Amino acid sequence: MTKGKVIQFRRGVHTYKPRHFILDLGAKTKEEARKLVGKEVSWKSPAGKIIKGKVSSSHGNKGLNRAIFETGLPGQAVATDIEMKEGGK
Repeated sequence: MTKGKVIQFRRGVHTYKPRHFILDLGAKTKEEARKLVGKEVSWKSPAGKIIKGKVSSSHGNKGLNRAIFETGLPGQAVATDIEMKEGGK
């Protein structure tokens, strides 16, 4: 398992998408971030509940990724750690 960090909800000026999150998974460039598309990620709550998601695309030019989760993460998930499964897509 590789560690990453939840950066923020995917949002616009007037709206946000509660199941979409921006993640920092350790990639430094857009090309490295594209290689992580399709990987599974999971966030563990303080109570022990695990919410799973999948990396859907890269985000921006600095190596961030966008992930879509099965249910929305709570607000307390922002700036916490996330785990990415190693291996195939």
